[in-house]
Formats: sequence, C-alpha cells, structure tokens
Amino acid sequence: MRYFDYEAVAREAKVPADKLKLLAKVVREEFPTDDMMYELHLMRVCSAIKDGYVSLEEALHPRKAA
Repeated sequence: MRYFDYEAVAREAKVPADKLKLLAKVVREEFPTDDMMYELHLMRVCSAIKDGYVSLEEALHPRKAA
C-alpha cells in the first residue's frame, strides 16, 4: 500500500533516482517498520530540498549536518 507520492515530489525537487534510493535508505533507518511514517518523512525531506531548506547532500548525511 502506498500512502504518499514522494516520488512526484522528488521529481519536482530534481532528486535523481539513484540519490532518491540513498535518501530512502536513510529515512528507512529511522522508520524500519512504519511504512506510513517512512513515506511521509521521505516526502517531507524531498519537499524541503525542493523549497531550499536543506540540500540533497545535507539530507543524505544528516549526522554530518548536525
């Protein structure tokens, strides 16, 4: 079951497919069993990238940005 269309937001943010897979892995680590929260947060990260609040590199390496 799909909850959110994070892929459309990723396309709008110009996140390449290979980077989206890496980003999805980072987010999945935070929500290993909750698909809805995983998709919601992945969509929110893509939206933040699109709106310029965070760079793709910062999102891929959140521990370095902190």
